[in-house]
Amino acid sequence: MSAAEKLPAAEWMKNQVVVPIGAFAVSADPSAVLVTYALGSCVAVIAHDPVRRIAGLLHFMLPSSSISPERAKSEPAVFADTGVPLLFEKLYALGTTKRDLVVRLCGGANLMDASGSQIAQRNVMTVRKMFWKVGVLTAAEDVGGALHHGQIGVAAHHDAHEGRGVFTHVLVPLEFGLFPDGAGPGANQKCRSM
Repeated sequence: MSAAEKLPAAEWMKNQVVVPIGAFAVSADPSAVLVTYALGSCVAVIAHDPVRRIAGLLHFMLPSSSISPERAKSEPAVFADTGVPLLFEKLYALGTTKRDLVVRLCGGANLMDASGSQIAQRNVMTVRKMFWKVGVLTAAEDVGGALHHGQIGVAAHHDAHEGRGVFTHVLVPLEFGLFPDGAGPGANQKCRSM
């Protein structure tokens, strides 16, 4: 059983930092639980440094800020090309290095897109290309597919009971709910870790 699964629901909820659509958060607080909802065609970039106990989560909507440079100035996390560098800059400011970051991607679900813009695929390809250019490898991805990326969470905390230090746990529900078995509302619902 993972450390995240052992957190009591009240503790899990108390330590939540909800990251809205088109926003990001970073934390050096090992008890913080960074969480975002309603990914759909958006992509979540989750990064953590297990040594320094630093975590960050970005929920971006669109691949390129070129469609709205003014919006990118005021809301850089809306776009992959401005949000990803900002996320990494803030993580580096907390003391991590690119070499020590464990990075995961979720989201990019294929929604019915009458315009034919394939926004989900473009979101995923843009962030992958950005990572490739700077030598960032993803530890895991759960991207594409049908609309099943309703909720995602990342928890970084210290498991004092088992002495494991920091553990980051990504939850992607297969049905409904955000919590792993026995950890709060929606307990015993199917979730998987990545």
